[in-house]
Amino acid sequence: MTCKILSFSASALVLTTSIAFAQTEIQWWHAMGGTNGERVDKIAADFNASQSDYKVVPTYKGNYTETMTAAVAAFRAKEHPHLVQVFEVGTATLMAAKGAIYPVEKLMADAGEPFDKSDYLPAVISYYQTPDGELLSMPFNSSTPVLWYNADALKAAGVEVPKTWDDMKTAAQALVDSGMDCGFSFGWQSWVMIENYSAWHNMAMGTKENGFAGFDTEFEFNNEAVENRLADIAEMGKNKLFKYGGRRGDSLPMFTNGECGMWMNSSAYYGSIKSQAKFEFGQTMLPLDTAVASAPQNSVIGGATLWALAGHDAEEYKGLAKFLTYLSSAEVQAWWHQETGYVPITTAAYELSKTQGFYDQNPGTDTAIQQLSLNTPTPNSRGLRFGNFVQVRDVINEELEALWAGDKTAKEALDAAVSRGNDLLRKFERTAN
Repeated sequence: MTCKILSFSASALVLTTSIAFAQTEIQWWHAMGGTNGERVDKIAADFNASQSDYKVVPTYKGNYTETMTAAVAAFRAKEHPHLVQVFEVGTATLMAAKGAIYPVEKLMADAGEPFDKSDYLPAVISYYQTPDGELLSMPFNSSTPVLWYNADALKAAGVEVPKTWDDMKTAAQALVDSGMDCGFSFGWQSWVMIENYSAWHNMAMGTKENGFAGFDTEFEFNNEAVENRLADIAEMGKNKLFKYGGRRGDSLPMFTNGECGMWMNSSAYYGSIKSQAKFEFGQTMLPLDTAVASAPQNSVIGGATLWALAGHDAEEYKGLAKFLTYLSSAEVQAWWHQETGYVPITTAAYELSKTQGFYDQNPGTDTAIQQLSLNTPTPNSRGLRFGNFVQVRDVINEELEALWAGDKTAKEALDAAVSRGNDLLRKFERTAN
């Protein structure tokens, strides 16, 4: 009797092991830490539970820069994952990595997986298409900067939610006068105050359609409009109307703890603000600089997409294609959007969120979608495709920090950022050609 039981157990173990081995693993490297990392794990786990042929294995590899660097190094060592999450400013770098990527549109076609680009929001996929319209990577966590505001503080200060930069100054002064430590702050300052400020006012950040039309592009954001806006912000900093709080999301606590009444940063901070703020808050569109434009154009996205890396087996890519279909489904995308504040990447997910009453129950949570879809993107507002832009953003950060510290004027900081940035563009151009 004992022998029979042991024999049966061994057989069961062999059977279980065979089933496990039959599953094709898909390695997914990502940059989502904390709560969003748990959400990524849930998406993968739910897909794995939905079928038995494939198993997606998500792995957190650090922040965006660290994840992209790790993927490039792993590709050279031929130990790379099937899928890697790369932030939007890494697009040109991956495009120039010859033989490294498997364009997602081609992957879906080769795998026989149904795929229709018209299902995706134009403002999202246009950033990641070739000049011929081929989609290179799968949109996943796309966001855009918005103006977050402390509704209780604005009410107490007796001012309306700002719509223009003149309104921003008025509201910031009223907030400080009412006892707040600062009027406003922002994070990801290159993205918010140069990249999106330029697109919002339909101004080019660089030549060659912001790099989309060729690597031989040059920066031109050291123009009078950007200079005047940044100079005015620096002046406001002298009276606490503005307070700089760091390069990425470091200044979030300044908003959620009630130190600053307004904050410009990604719509994807919705989940964090909702869990941390002890006051009524809202989000609205970026302020318009009426000295530059009479109406806004559209904002551009941030966040990241998922890139398939070349060099794996066809069966593995078939599983990857099925996972990308699952990831883009209306139900998954609506859940991800509502949990995080990232933009739903498909029209169906947006419509489902409407039907579910999410925007009625959470006013303002469709602000990012409205900003991105405000007008048909122009060559100035489609997005950016600059090589070495991760390093260029570091340069912009350094120069703007010198401005906020009072060590440089806005003109000096911008001229230096453009000069140093162009050097990095030329370096990239030499390696890409």
